[in-house]
Amino acid sequence: MAKQTQHTSAPFWNPWRIAGWSGPAILLALPAVLQFPWTAFDFVVMGALFGLVGLAIELAFRASGSPAYRIGAGITVLAGFFLVWINLAAGIIGDEDNPWNLMYFGVILITLAGAVGAGFKPQGMARALFVAAALQAVVSVIAVTVAGNAPPGPVGVAMLNLVFLMVFLGSAGLFRRAAREQAA
Repeated sequence: MAKQTQHTSAPFWNPWRIAGWSGPAILLALPAVLQFPWTAFDFVVMGALFGLVGLAIELAFRASGSPAYRIGAGITVLAGFFLVWINLAAGIIGDEDNPWNLMYFGVILITLAGAVGAGFKPQGMARALFVAAALQAVVSVIAVTVAGNAPPGPVGVAMLNLVFLMVFLGSAGLFRRAAREQAA
């Protein structure tokens, strides 16, 4: 008798999937409805970001059935999205044109490289997120040093960086839990 395999991908018309893709579409339409001063380029960039976030979450949910892995991946993807969005919209250090803000893109790229290098396996993802937290700490020290009195000021920059650092540590802990579940 042939061995049956269980199909784990969610059906296309899953309500969570519909909500997950409809939410960003609605958010992307809001600036047009509310007549924000966005250019076509702004809409393209945000549409691409929303698409990348959605795709990353879809792939993460297919990578593992572990709730800890899925939550860790979702939090990581959303943190990366917010880090990019804040930098593109207003910048963390001064305004969005401040070249020091490019350090944050470095954190994201190095984290992504670590995740790819780990094959998106839970233990490797935990390491990649611990590295992301360490990089965020280094960037935080540099950011506070160069922020000067530009909004949001050194305290604001430190607080925002601390939030991202804690999010990366929390995600690392969730991936570590997923690795322990997998090993058991």
